[in-house]
Amino acid sequence: MIIRKWFTSLLFSAVLLVGSAQAAAAAEGTTGSTPEPSAPSGKHITILHTNDMHGRAVEASPEMGFAKVTGIFNQYRSQNPDTLVLDVGDAVHGTPFATLVQGESIVKVMNEMGYDATVPGNHEFNYGWKHLVELTKELKFPMLSANVIQDDGTTLFKPYIIKEVDGVKFGIIGLSTPETAYKTNPTNVTGLKFADPSVEAKKWVNEIRGQVDVVVVLGHLGQDKSSVDTSLKVVKEVPGIDIFIDGHSHTVLENGLMAGNNTLIASAGEYTKYVGVVDLWVDNHKVMKKEATLIDEKEAADIKPDQKVADLVASIQKEQEPILKEKVGETPVLLEGSREKARTGETNLGDLLADAMRDVSQSDVAITNGGGIRASIEAGTITKGDVVTVLPFGNQIVQLKVKGSDIKAALENGISDYPESKGGFSQVSGVTFKIDTTKPKGSRVHSVKIGDKALDPDATYTLATNDFMAVGGDEYTMFTKYPQAGMYGALDEALINYIQQGKPIPEGPAGRITEGPAPAETTAPAPTPAKPAPEPTTPSNPAPAKPQPEVKPVPAPSAAEVYVVKKGDTLYSISLKYHTTWQTLRDLNHIKNANRIYPGQQIKLPA
Repeated sequence: MIIRKWFTSLLFSAVLLVGSAQAAAAAEGTTGSTPEPSAPSGKHITILHTNDMHGRAVEASPEMGFAKVTGIFNQYRSQNPDTLVLDVGDAVHGTPFATLVQGESIVKVMNEMGYDATVPGNHEFNYGWKHLVELTKELKFPMLSANVIQDDGTTLFKPYIIKEVDGVKFGIIGLSTPETAYKTNPTNVTGLKFADPSVEAKKWVNEIRGQVDVVVVLGHLGQDKSSVDTSLKVVKEVPGIDIFIDGHSHTVLENGLMAGNNTLIASAGEYTKYVGVVDLWVDNHKVMKKEATLIDEKEAADIKPDQKVADLVASIQKEQEPILKEKVGETPVLLEGSREKARTGETNLGDLLADAMRDVSQSDVAITNGGGIRASIEAGTITKGDVVTVLPFGNQIVQLKVKGSDIKAALENGISDYPESKGGFSQVSGVTFKIDTTKPKGSRVHSVKIGDKALDPDATYTLATNDFMAVGGDEYTMFTKYPQAGMYGALDEALINYIQQGKPIPEGPAGRITEGPAPAETTAPAPTPAKPAPEPTTPSNPAPAKPQPEVKPVPAPSAAEVYVVKKGDTLYSISLKYHTTWQTLRDLNHIKNANRIYPGQQIKLPA
């Protein structure tokens, strides 16, 4: 929870239109410092901003929904007419409210909310860039991006606009993440390239800096350490940006962040959980002061949702009812997705969903959590509403490039409580394995095959999973070290498309996950005793025997000996070298996860 004493004052007291001694904000040159009591000079302008809303149209705590967010906009506008409202992308995709009509519903609502500009995030391209262009024609405000380039070298969108507020000129530039090239289905952006954001930002800042008083960048770039092009990199490399409103990494910046070149970075988290507020004072074409904060549902508890937006959302939901009844396909059997089945074992619905994920992403393996499956589908007609009920969260399909050892670790995590219920139970495609319930947790999975070949712990496989698991959800922490190699839309979309293609419906579990004892530990076979050679006949005059070189036996390692792990080693390869078993090495060294050894680690060897 983010509590701002000054927020209520800002909403209900005109004093804060010219500053507040109580504000905790990212002031000029500092982060989170307390402003001076004296009111700053110049005109006070407020920027309200959102990012990564992902279609969260309906209020569901802590998500405020579009009507409540608009209520906050209204309250600020009533206190300060000199207010801009900006969005930083990933708005038109993420929930059935959005995806059922390919984002058109979001466009209608955002028009009513009164935005002044937006920028396309990677998920704006999920319906294909040509459809996105059609959506922008419906917008009553501009979509900006300076670095989305067509084959002919022109930008797909306007790179910037100049907007005047009470005599103050704002230059607003848009930037989209180059990760869009693989964080949407690559076919969605065929014919486009995403240029270096820093290069394009510098070009356009230099062009408009002399024409405007304030430069604002709307950058769907984020601050993830795994990303190359981030907001931090741009503001460091590009002087002249006053305010950078950030998105993509879902970062929550409570008071903003003062970064390189005296730029204030602001970001409002995700899913309408926050509305971002930037206040600035401009005097004689110069920004005298700027500060940022966030508003959440607790601070906005007394603000009424905007009734027009609430009515519009409700009417769209009603319009979507016939769409939810649209036929997707037929199933001759119950597709099992009940809580008690999907969280305790393989089900045919789990198989079908994992197959759809693997198919759309063309991955080697797919793993999704049984807890993400929320209902069964009865035998007979399958509707879009049935699929949405099964998959209500709007989770996205993410592809990772994962080592075989981490795929096994993921499977161990998924079945760790088997046969008891666990939300993270692995529903899989492209992989088969067995569970030995007599073994301790972390060592139950065996006989793992990818396709028809045994899992190679050192090989790299493409894995389709969901965005919740990719960031460590349901204890799949082994995935967090891998950057996204691709994004392929929402789970519900993939399942609907897969069924519509007429792909086979499994009548029951396909037998990808079975129980069985682990193979017996293998030991080196005892040497076969040699047959005694016949005693030679001693000649009357024996020749002198040639001296034979002394053969020194190789001593077996003693209990005190250790082996230092080298790159590429596994417990299994070490066990073969020293005529033991990997289980013996695991137990002797108290190793919890047999797949996790590292170069330089000392492994005790048995006597």
